[in-house]
Amino acid sequence: MTIVSSVVSEPTATSAEKLIIDFLFLDLTTCTRCRGTDRSLEAGLAAVGDVLAAAGVEVEVRKVHIRSAAEARAWRFVSSPTVRINGVDIAVELRESSCGSEACVDGCGDHIDCRVWVFGGREYTEPPRELIVDAVLRQMYGQLTAQFENQPYELPDNLQRFFATRSVTAELSDPPVPVAEPACCSPSEQDTCCAPEDKVGCCTEAVGCGCR
Repeated sequence: MTIVSSVVSEPTATSAEKLIIDFLFLDLTTCTRCRGTDRSLEAGLAAVGDVLAAAGVEVEVRKVHIRSAAEARAWRFVSSPTVRINGVDIAVELRESSCGSEACVDGCGDHIDCRVWVFGGREYTEPPRELIVDAVLRQMYGQLTAQFENQPYELPDNLQRFFATRSVTAELSDPPVPVAEPACCSPSEQDTCCAPEDKVGCCTEAVGCGCR
């Protein structure tokens, strides 16, 4: 079983012989739910590892830190943390509550809501190992059904407030984050043309436009 921890720019296609598990999160430093999901994912995969190996199924785990509203939209991110297997969210429904983490607050200091997991008719603030095992096995046999993927996507207000706070913090940082001025392409193009951290260097008159 191959486990890869990386920041991935966008989702990729998968095959039936391979399970790509995307673990999407806002914070692995202080958010107890993100950290607990990370541990549960590792425990669940360890428990089902022999079955996957015997079936000849390759597993790749990608840990994706969602850092901006643009990345959230690219991943159709609805709640933190999220676990998807071959693009399918393993949560049976969307429930949230405040986790109380110091990292999960908006600009007013109010806590944003993080995911609550539902399994066996009970609610959990961290996905139990059994939920991970059940989802992996159901995906292997084609029984894991999409709950949110076919719905129109709009960035939840919860996450809009969170990322707005991060944008203001970046602007007020010392030294301040430089702003590309003048821009060589429209704001809509800059939203999608390159990674957020690359925009300052790619969209200036002196450097030229990395978007085109």
